[in-house]
Amino acid sequence: MSETRIERDSMGEVQLPREALYGPQTQRAVQNFAGLGGPMPERFIRALLLQKCAAAQANVELKLLDAEIGTAIVGSTTQLLTDPGLMAHFPVDVYQTGSGTSSNMNANEVLATLASRALGRPVSANDHVNAGQSSNDSIPAALHIAASLSVARELLPALDGLAGAIRAKSAEVGHHVKTGRTHLMDAMPVTLAQVLGGWAAQVEAQRDQLRSLQPRIQGLAQGGTAVGTGINAHPQFAQAFCRQLSGLTGLTFTPAPDFFAAMSSQDAAVALSGALRGLAVSLMKIANDLRWMNSGPLAGLAEIELQALQPGSSIMPGKVNPVIPEAVAMAAAQVMGHDAAIAIAGQSGNFELNVMLPLVAHDVLDSLQLMAGASRELGERAIASFRVNESGLKQALARNPILVTALNPRVGYLKAAEIAKRAYREGRPIIDVAEEDSGIPRAELEQLLDPARLTEGGL
Repeated sequence: MSETRIERDSMGEVQLPREALYGPQTQRAVQNFAGLGGPMPERFIRALLLQKCAAAQANVELKLLDAEIGTAIVGSTTQLLTDPGLMAHFPVDVYQTGSGTSSNMNANEVLATLASRALGRPVSANDHVNAGQSSNDSIPAALHIAASLSVARELLPALDGLAGAIRAKSAEVGHHVKTGRTHLMDAMPVTLAQVLGGWAAQVEAQRDQLRSLQPRIQGLAQGGTAVGTGINAHPQFAQAFCRQLSGLTGLTFTPAPDFFAAMSSQDAAVALSGALRGLAVSLMKIANDLRWMNSGPLAGLAEIELQALQPGSSIMPGKVNPVIPEAVAMAAAQVMGHDAAIAIAGQSGNFELNVMLPLVAHDVLDSLQLMAGASRELGERAIASFRVNESGLKQALARNPILVTALNPRVGYLKAAEIAKRAYREGRPIIDVAEEDSGIPRAELEQLLDPARLTEGGL
């Protein structure tokens, strides 16, 4: 038996793999863009299938599509969404035509093949599956659908979990006092509750920023068709489509306020990417704080001990590295890089269409996945399980000459600086030198220089 088959499209004959569910337009894309970047993300394909399902339901509702054909298309999307093995029939590369037309036709052709088999009569990829649609509105809609689902179902729950893990750890270890640091140099003391509270506030602020973007991301270009005018689509198609899609997903989708803006720009995706970059910055800061606090165990700060997860060296026995914070930092760096690419892609709205849609979809979805995974790992495998080195914290505090700052109101800045420098030079506790040089009784110095009291601020 032959391993290929011949099909025709508007450009002529095309030879395809015999078992492929897709048709000639997909095969042309496979040949044109082979080996550039790999297939579109599965999350995007699944969102595109949801878009096709909602479109078929809307067209049946509006009596523009035969009910049997619509049912066959809907059933075919269900088959594709529930059988992971069928994702192999979506081979179109990320780096393809900038409108994503090849991916749109890939979905149209696969659904047409399956629906035709189920129905026992031909279902057209263009006239039936793509009815009332264009790649130019369907692809940006699918991008928004995929991003909306990722934000709602993965990233926001992961950030809730991370913030919760930080708050829980603060309740457990927050009473410990440690040396604060500015410029990586010893500074006034802080509690771990203050440190962890700062981290939690960062995460919660980034989470709230992402939540504020949800309505905008859930506004869809669907209904604009070719250039934003809605040519060949029913006037009520956009509303019917969003109603059907909302029922399929449990999220509230709405038509974009302006189809011309939604199709010619990717401003909403750029804004989402900017929020993800902000989150990446916060996670990298927290990850690096953990790395510094864990450094050592003998020649570093050694304020905490992260959970030992794997050997840290192929040559140095017993070495253990802070692998989770390192992984989080790398994920954050990748998201920052994606944001730069998305910003450039967002500028490629030439007149009525942005022509870097597949790149935006790939990078936004990858950033969402990276940030959700990094947030889960950081909370569950680093913050929740670290142990505090209480003796190390106390030793560092006792030697910290910056505690003398509390004496400024009593002895003045210059005198306090002399006491600090002498204590540091002689390697002595600040309280001993202050007792000798300030004239303040030791009992009062013990109160003035109490690290726990100094974390409360004030005079």
